[in-house]
Amino acid sequence: MTGENVNPIPNLLTGVRLVFGVVIFVLLAGMAGGIPFLNAQSDMLFGMQRWSVYVFIIAALTDLFDGILARKLHAESQLGAILDPIADKILVCGTILGVFAIHSGDPWFALPAAFILFREFAVSALRETAAAKGVKVPVSFLGKVKTTIQLIALGVLLFADAWSAFGLQPDGSTAVLMTGYALVWIAAIISLWTGIAYFIAAWKDL
Repeated sequence: MTGENVNPIPNLLTGVRLVFGVVIFVLLAGMAGGIPFLNAQSDMLFGMQRWSVYVFIIAALTDLFDGILARKLHAESQLGAILDPIADKILVCGTILGVFAIHSGDPWFALPAAFILFREFAVSALRETAAAKGVKVPVSFLGKVKTTIQLIALGVLLFADAWSAFGLQPDGSTAVLMTGYALVWIAAIISLWTGIAYFIAAWKDL
């Protein structure tokens, strides 16, 4: 549906996710000491950790509700179809790069994160090439599952990093962190699987 009277709310939610993806990256970069002249310590650092969790949760929820609202309000639009995967990739990739800055020496995160980033950029390039030839590469159900698991995994990791900022006892932080790592590996495997499936499907049409 692409008429002038399309309800703007779903696209506004997608826009919020796009902007918040950038905000999360800035927060994580600041926590990792990657912003010039910003020396985040104690209260400021804890505040940035808490806000990274809050902002990420809001952004992840917009990914759920923009699609639901677009269908219920019959507000599907070409703009929304274009912005939605872009917003997803900015949120996921921005968060991965930010978390990587904090966990750069941790192979439990670095390797699956590299797989996910490689897949996201490769599929984006595939879609762009296919679109130039008039071939569509639609998002599959497993691709949506992949995005959901990615968001859950990154949310768990952000929460584990902000454990002390929420005043929680340190005993449970390791279990939460390991859960996040396990989910990231699952997300990486599904990401590679769906990426290969997209390339095989597009290869037949191209």
